[in-house]
Amino acid sequence: MFFKDVIGQEESKRLLIQEVRENRIPHARLICGPEGTGKMPLAIAYARYICCTNRGEHDACGVCPSCVKFNKLVHPDLHFVFPIVKSAKGKREICDDYLADWREFVLNNPYFSLNHWLTEMEAENSQAIIYAKESDELMKKLNLKSSEGGFKITIIWLPEKMHPVCANKLLKLLEEPPAQTLFLLVSEAPDLILPTIISRTQRINIRKIDENDIATALRDKYSIQPADSLSIAHLANGNFIKALETIHLNEENKLFFDLFVSLMRLSYQRKIKEMKQWSEQVAGMGRERQKSFLQYCQRMIRENFIYNLHRSELNYMSMDEQNFATRFAPFVNERNIFGITHELSEAQIHIEQNVNPRMVFFDFSLKMIVLLKQ
Repeated sequence: MFFKDVIGQEESKRLLIQEVRENRIPHARLICGPEGTGKMPLAIAYARYICCTNRGEHDACGVCPSCVKFNKLVHPDLHFVFPIVKSAKGKREICDDYLADWREFVLNNPYFSLNHWLTEMEAENSQAIIYAKESDELMKKLNLKSSEGGFKITIIWLPEKMHPVCANKLLKLLEEPPAQTLFLLVSEAPDLILPTIISRTQRINIRKIDENDIATALRDKYSIQPADSLSIAHLANGNFIKALETIHLNEENKLFFDLFVSLMRLSYQRKIKEMKQWSEQVAGMGRERQKSFLQYCQRMIRENFIYNLHRSELNYMSMDEQNFATRFAPFVNERNIFGITHELSEAQIHIEQNVNPRMVFFDFSLKMIVLLKQ
């Protein structure tokens, strides 16, 4: 992954390149922003540029020994920390158990989400975290000398998923970092990271990708027609993962849409028996997918509420979603919008707290009967 492969984000690229060329590399950098904005590709490109022995003005050379190793993410001074599940495939509790799978996954899918990685791990019902043991492994690695005499770089993907023990040990490392060490924390929810960790990092906020940059990437990399690329780029709303899902007709998004439509119709028709069956179906999806489904529901409620304003430039829905909105949007209005979003947020909190999902989703579906009639 080079800087040239990162879609858009020109301002962030210039900032990172400039600090390397001026030898102002911090010991810890927090790279945060919404999903699908290219934070991980940017972090890898930055690490490659730092390690490159023949770097150019705007990017790494691509041919030096360091760059050759980065092509397969096997540079000995590059370490990864990421959420894993303990039970999947009989693995243990450290990231090195998944490292070969992780490298292949990242190289094949530079723009990915937690759900994609959970599917890769066959996580099923497990929730992914960065376990406490990971901090001990990291300390061992960073206390060794650099293999190639440069920086030892650790990329931590989703540090908000760290176990509290791991987070506190990382804090000690950030307070007294070994020489020539760089931590890159790639986060989508920095508010969930320990404030003491954030205070010891230099933060860079990655914005949503510009629509024109997404459209250009779709045309150049996926041969999408210009008119279609602009339409998809608008629907993506700055999220390149969503743009890719639109192209490939993502199965999970289709499932979420069908489940959402089914719930709204059953709740409106007050079909209690069918709603109970619906709840059991969603309860069998696994907690991470359940949380993603609730996020999808929140987005759909927001989109349908905005649809009533007749401002198409503010809507970000696929054609199927728009077709459904023509009939459903009037039922989402100023009398119930806050109630629905509140219940969705409550359901998400309960799922995160391991409350029985059958109870959570059946309770939510029953409340929708009342809310949709307001």
